[in-house]
Amino acid sequence: QVQLVESGGGLVQAGGSLRLSCTASGRTVSNYAIGWFRQAPGKDREFVAGINWTGGSTDYADHVKGRFTISRTNVKSTAYLQMNNLKPEDTAVYVCAADRTAVVTRVAERYDYWGQGTQVTVST
Repeated sequence: QVQLVESGGGLVQAGGSLRLSCTASGRTVSNYAIGWFRQAPGKDREFVAGINWTGGSTDYADHVKGRFTISRTNVKSTAYLQMNNLKPEDTAVYVCAADRTAVVTRVAERYDYWGQGTQVTVST
């Protein structure tokens, strides 16, 4: 059983930064692709960023490109989402997911394991 636990969410003013962490337990996820998704109240879940198992390939949604950075460390079985210049529109529950195909995908259905999410709130 793979468990993914997010941390690092919180309340931040617009223009500020947060770093989210996604840590695996039960099994290593070093050979899995990792994706970050978010869901705001009244909105559908949307892809934010993804990284393949080697860390050599990344993908970002247009609305976060240039502001967010995804990274990972396989030794610690942890993935990160560095979020800079946060906007109120970024307010959402952020969830990490692992894909055992090891290839970056924006398709949520391709992911095998999901965390419970961490709340990010960006105030004006």
